[in-house]
Amino acid sequence: MKGRLFSYYVVMLASRIFFGAYALLFVVCGIAPLDRAVWWAENLPMFLIIASVAWIGRSHAFTTMSYTMMFFLLALHTIGGHYTFAEVPFDWVTDTFGFDRNHYDRIAHFSVGFYAFPIAEILHRKKMVNRYWILYAFPIFSIVTVAGAYEVFEWQYAILGDPDAGIAVLGSQGDIWDAQKDILADTLGACFAMLTFAWIHRRTATSC
Repeated sequence: MKGRLFSYYVVMLASRIFFGAYALLFVVCGIAPLDRAVWWAENLPMFLIIASVAWIGRSHAFTTMSYTMMFFLLALHTIGGHYTFAEVPFDWVTDTFGFDRNHYDRIAHFSVGFYAFPIAEILHRKKMVNRYWILYAFPIFSIVTVAGAYEVFEWQYAILGDPDAGIAVLGSQGDIWDAQKDILADTLGACFAMLTFAWIHRRTATSC
């Protein structure tokens, strides 16, 4: 009983830190962004994520690991919205590895894949699938689908929106294969998330 009560308070604390930290970062990064139109375009998807997490959280208690993994994208994307992804101060990485572009956006895309973890967590806890291969494959396929849809959103925004803002949101930096590489980064992030989920799940099963 005490163990369950302690776990409950830990999850509640993690939830408050998750939403509180995002709110603080959002306010700070909303002050004098490089391009207000880009800032709105980059933050609107994050609003949808926050709303979805809050809504799902009413019926599912996310673990602290889920909150941690979900926060990476929110933080990286919110910072990227402030500077625009191509202009985020990331020179030390670019110079260290001799890159010819700012790869901050690739790291942000990698963190998109981390959402495979909470998807798998929900599937497993609510017993929504009865095959392990589906439990591990469905979250990855979900991320790939969302990644492709987001690239279509960026493409349409670049075509229909303000030209300069559109290019900034697209963030290709002259790479004609940018969309494909972004989807690959999302997918690799999802694979990493599922490996993490498998490791935690196996460790929990062993301890029981």
